[in-house]
Amino acid sequence: MTAAGPTLERGDVLVENGRISAVGIDLVAPSGVLVIDAIGRWITPGIIDPHSHLGVYAMPTTSSSADGNEMTGPFKPDLRAEDSFWPQDPAIERALAGGVTTIHVLPGSANLVGGQGVTLRLVRALSAREMRTPDAPITMKLACGENPIRVYGAGKGTEPQTRMAEVAMLRQKLENARAYKLEPGKPRDFASEALAQVLRGEILVQNHCYRADEMLVRIELFREFGTAPRAFHHAVEAYKIRAKLAQAGIGAVVWADWGGLKMELVDAIPANAALLQQAGVRVALHSDSPYDIQHLNQEAAKAMAAGQRAGVPVEREDALRWITANPAWILGIDARTGTLEPGKDADLVLWSRDPFSVYARAEQVYIAGRREYDRASPGPPRSDFELGQRVAP
Repeated sequence: MTAAGPTLERGDVLVENGRISAVGIDLVAPSGVLVIDAIGRWITPGIIDPHSHLGVYAMPTTSSSADGNEMTGPFKPDLRAEDSFWPQDPAIERALAGGVTTIHVLPGSANLVGGQGVTLRLVRALSAREMRTPDAPITMKLACGENPIRVYGAGKGTEPQTRMAEVAMLRQKLENARAYKLEPGKPRDFASEALAQVLRGEILVQNHCYRADEMLVRIELFREFGTAPRAFHHAVEAYKIRAKLAQAGIGAVVWADWGGLKMELVDAIPANAALLQQAGVRVALHSDSPYDIQHLNQEAAKAMAAGQRAGVPVEREDALRWITANPAWILGIDARTGTLEPGKDADLVLWSRDPFSVYARAEQVYIAGRREYDRASPGPPRSDFELGQRVAP
């Protein structure tokens, strides 16, 4: 399943120097190439999770590993999730075992502007910098609605206490950033510099937002400054404005069926992804969870089935793109990953059976042509945290 066209029966993938050089049927392997017999198995691109907090809210959950939210003020655009990321998070190996090859790590949603996100490949490394996806743009996490109000305003006598205050504060910060210039002899304002990069389109905006009306307000706000969010995340009411999102070219990052967590989610529906797909929106599924990230293939299957039950035509190839090609576009890395096409990074998953089956398991996972996970021979724990606590098979 290439995520770029129809499924190929008995297809072959040729990998050279970490990249895909050919995809087709009955390819002839050059001499000396390692041949992996995958008869009866399925091959897909590596899964990409566009909204993760692995490494910044590491497992096991303790206060000492809760580094995702800097709750000392509503504007923190100069912060970088990369600087909090713990590459020894045991959840990383569990995600890899679920076929995930790339994650987009974001700060939390306590702030109106929470800081910069980073896109990482799940390779063995000692630092987040070594895990960076090459050429991946920086992103900026924004949040709207109840979260910033609850954290900073409600009962505390500080701003924002209302949604109108959120918008007014953000508009002023963006205007300040538009006027910002580094002057000789004055210290750099890293926060204003980061927001200025947002306005120039150099940093992609990833905006936490649940309600349809709030998404429309943010679209209009950013239009005042000549830019737009790359995607709205969670976006449980995106189906209500799907035509407007498609027209604006803004993506939607959604769950398969989360809902009812709070009032902002009361209108969540399982057919959200399918309705967005039908309208032409680039829709992606995300986990926002160290548990759901382990079975995003099943989340895609659930969302596809929900759409079909609602009478929305969803093809299997569409559902696969929700967890591969579309999140790659949302993160600005679609030129190098997300599909099985010549020239792309060889990020591959070898599944035991149909990847949309509840019984499917990722047997082997490759990142840039290197086997990073083998279920038959997993070796010692990837995380130092588990050394001595888990017996290697």
